Amino acid sequence: MAEHNGGAREERNGEAREPQPEADACTPAYLTGSLSYKDAGVDIEAGEEAVRLMKQHAESTRIPGVISGLGGFAALYELPQGITNPVLVTATDGVGTKLLVAQEAGKLNTIGIDLVAMSVNDVITSGASPVLFLDYLAVGKLDPAEAAEVVSGIADGCRQAGCALVGGETAEMPGLYAPGEFDLAGFCVGLAEKDHLIDGSKIAQGDVVIGLASDGLHSNGYSLARAILESNQCDLGDKFPHFGESISYTLLKPTLIYVNPVFTLLERVAVHGMAHVTGGGIGGNLARVIPEGLSARLHFDNWKVPKVFRALQELGGVEDEEMFRTFNMGVGYVIVVPFESAEYAAKLLLRGGADPVYLGSIVKGEQPVTLQGIF
Repeated sequence: MAEHNGGAREERNGEAREPQPEADACTPAYLTGSLSYKDAGVDIEAGEEAVRLMKQHAESTRIPGVISGLGGFAALYELPQGITNPVLVTATDGVGTKLLVAQEAGKLNTIGIDLVAMSVNDVITSGASPVLFLDYLAVGKLDPAEAAEVVSGIADGCRQAGCALVGGETAEMPGLYAPGEFDLAGFCVGLAEKDHLIDGSKIAQGDVVIGLASDGLHSNGYSLARAILESNQCDLGDKFPHFGESISYTLLKPTLIYVNPVFTLLERVAVHGMAHVTGGGIGGNLARVIPEGLSARLHFDNWKVPKVFRALQELGGVEDEEMFRTFNMGVGYVIVVPFESAEYAAKLLLRGGADPVYLGSIVKGEQPVTLQGIF
């Protein structure tokens, strides 16, 4: 008998026969009917419809310098005239498990604002203006209307930040995500004059630390918040103890975008350092810009921590240190300015739409940030 090798014919008793498939071999498609990409879970027509619905939102964010946007293989942007030494500043982020709250509540039109805020607020800490934004949406099964609803929020955030939504990727990935599940990521490109970059190196003893109020949890700490609520068997329709807001309304408040107040300030005041308060809290993020040998001594005696944080702490029995390490505790952005500019800076920030509060000052010290007067 001839050696069996793949598709070789077998000869037995002088008679040739086609080899029979083994019991555990794959069944050829022609025996079960043809398959399509849609059968595999990827609907190309749905993807095209989603892009069609998204285009109007993207077009609403167009700014000078954008040469091409949605629809091509790449987006094009022409650097503006008048910048001597242009520097591109980039950031990327997501919104974490706040997505799960949005999905459960069935409210998808604001989660895109969070996505934009998380990246643009990082970019502006360097003194850069956000100019371009791209998104990545991964889904288990694409619903064009839902995808467009998410992108409508992204466009809203871009308009608030003054940047253009120039492209993105919508990926339908059955098997990796279940139907109804999705994830988001955002990418921001900012533009700055090299001589105007802010990195914290000019922070000096005597400088004043100003905080800008947050509007709740923003987009950090949701894993802990959800664990606390689940352990107390709280539903999204329930109200938080001690104040009348529903849990879903409170948790889905969009992350504030600080572009307008920050640039209202930068036009008139020499800012020494800035920090976006995200995971790690006020201390963990401000410490990233404090020079060695200096310390930001912060006082919360005059700062009223928002009720949502008190409610979560009470429900979960969470220690003060853990609260400040996980949540923004009511301060979403921090700015360090010279002492002589502090009062004027606060007025400018208020004029720009922010709610500024005096947090403390820069002193000599080995610990980058100290928190005093908590609660």
